[in-house]
Amino acid sequence: MTARKLLSTASFLILLTTAAQAQTAEIVSTKKIWDKAASQAQTDLVRFQNLFYCAFREADTATGGEGRVHILLSASGETWIDHVTINEPGVDLRDPKLCVMADEKRIYLLCAGILPGGARQSRYATTTDGKVWTPFRPLLAKGDTLWRVTLNPSDKRMYGVSYNIHPSSGGPAPEKEYSLKGYASDDGSVWQLSSILNVPGQPTETTVRFLKDGSALALVNREGGNRLGAIGSAKAPWREWSWSALKQPLGGPNFIELPDGRLIAGSRGFGATPGPHMVLYTMSPAGLEPLLELPSGGDCSHPGLWWHDGFLHVTYYSSHEGGKTAIYHSKVRIK
Repeated sequence: MTARKLLSTASFLILLTTAAQAQTAEIVSTKKIWDKAASQAQTDLVRFQNLFYCAFREADTATGGEGRVHILLSASGETWIDHVTINEPGVDLRDPKLCVMADEKRIYLLCAGILPGGARQSRYATTTDGKVWTPFRPLLAKGDTLWRVTLNPSDKRMYGVSYNIHPSSGGPAPEKEYSLKGYASDDGSVWQLSSILNVPGQPTETTVRFLKDGSALALVNREGGNRLGAIGSAKAPWREWSWSALKQPLGGPNFIELPDGRLIAGSRGFGATPGPHMVLYTMSPAGLEPLLELPSGGDCSHPGLWWHDGFLHVTYYSSHEGGKTAIYHSKVRIK
């Protein structure tokens, strides 16, 4: 996805001022952990059986070809080892997302699948050891992209939000407005419609998390209109959503609730220096405020976020070194 020059001069100055006042985090370390393919991007991160799993898309090109899922492992984030590459013949696997399932014995891998001819349909696979994965199986209907799933601790069900760029016509051309729908599942194989998310402006990539107080928040990227993101909140049973417009555009948004209840988001954004960067934000149900820019630039974003041993671990991709995208890991202290 290309970077967007979406902020007005006034909004950009506001962001600069806010970023200067909100330095409550610092980078402990940043390392490039993979750059061996022609293109690598779109990361996610979980911790399973005392190991970090970093998944990302790897391909010959950023926007086409037969994308595959590559997974690296690390015990602490200091050293990463090449673990496994997963593909589906004839399918471009994009936006891999990882979720530790309710039994804590399996990892769920979700991907967007671009089929021959350009049709879309999400698919999933699971593993008990991180090495041997079940064959990919399709999810929902063709055209639907279930972008990220998350486990709700209160009912042990999995939830996610799917977008469809041609909900009425079925394609191939994108429509003026996209659909955005919430789904829930007991085991990740069969998904039931749980809510309609009424977000205008061509909503796409959406992350939903369930907070310690039982409420849910959704962070939504928008491709149309003014392209500024949106944030939604809902209470159980998480069917009715209230929405607020953000003052930032987003790209590959993710967020996490820290043990003390603070919320930290990550996305492609514009902060204290010109141009797109991988930016961390402080987050509330009302909006985002820039917190910290990670070493990055150009084509970048899609962070994986995980809190471990008192630090925020962030994986992401960026093209700021030599113009080629690479995968990075940052360890961040949140003060």
